[in-house]
Amino acid sequence: MSKAKLEYIWLDGYTPTQSLRGKTRIEKDFGGTLEDCPMWSFDGSSTEQAEGGSSDCLLKPVALYPDPGRKNGWLVMCEVLNADGTPHESNGRALIEDDDHDFWFGFEQEYFLWNTETNKPLGFPKDGYPGPQGPYYCSVGAANAYGREIVEEHLEMCLEAGINVEGINGEVAAGQWEFQVFSKGAAEAGDQIWIARYLLERIGEQYGVAINWHCKPIKGDWNGSGMHANFSNTALREAGNKETYDTICRAFEPRVKEHIDVYGADNDQRLTGLHETQRIDQFSYGVSDRGASIRIPVATVTSGWKGWLEDRRPASNGDPYKIAAVIIQTVKNASTVSS
Repeated sequence: MSKAKLEYIWLDGYTPTQSLRGKTRIEKDFGGTLEDCPMWSFDGSSTEQAEGGSSDCLLKPVALYPDPGRKNGWLVMCEVLNADGTPHESNGRALIEDDDHDFWFGFEQEYFLWNTETNKPLGFPKDGYPGPQGPYYCSVGAANAYGREIVEEHLEMCLEAGINVEGINGEVAAGQWEFQVFSKGAAEAGDQIWIARYLLERIGEQYGVAINWHCKPIKGDWNGSGMHANFSNTALREAGNKETYDTICRAFEPRVKEHIDVYGADNDQRLTGLHETQRIDQFSYGVSDRGASIRIPVATVTSGWKGWLEDRRPASNGDPYKIAAVIIQTVKNASTVSS
């Protein structure tokens, strides 16, 4: 009789940045569908999600992926519920209003591969710094690309798991990398980012390398790490005019604080107006402008104003669920006002 290993994965209640948690459940005669994954529980008092006297929190399976690192293994992404079945306050996925899957999201997840012995990125010497930015972006060769074996293994595992990774590349700083994930559905895009993060963390364990999601782990003249959010809905995909894009972009300006509040901790260290960012307290948008808050891709314009937008403000440590939720709210509000 075969037994399946189900890794239940969820987000804890730590603030300002939540961490991934996971535990394994063994199931006999597992059917391989999400419906075959039962609700489960965990000790919320150990994850900042409950008090010791009433510690049970529930795990509601919401997405299922084959686990490429385990025989008969599965990765089960879960929402956290209170004991009464209501969404826990840490549950960002429950905030997403996209039941019809009208919103498509593509997240560009940047991160640093981190040497736990030197407490610096791979490629940084123990004392001092490597050469300045320039040769590392999309680089090749041992003098400029660090940790490629980890990145390549991660790509293969994501593809085997069914994660819709659309690409990878070396980023601007030494030891900094990026992968991109796209999904037609906001919650599904968030699920895939979190599972991809989980797989990267697990691969790092094998190499003794940590994954640093902080948006500005190296101070000074080094690019921070973002998670640019590319998004569209029917209005953007079928607009056919600049006015629709202007209306939607302008709807973001009065809601800067609401967005920044969920775009990741310490983002003020990254959004300085330098290193291809707009200042955290300002808002701008423009065609092909990587120094703007929101970039209108040139491909959108050349396609007759039919396409998508890129919010460049989300940080690498942000929760894609919460980021998608607030973007959807703003876009829907713009559509209501314009109609």
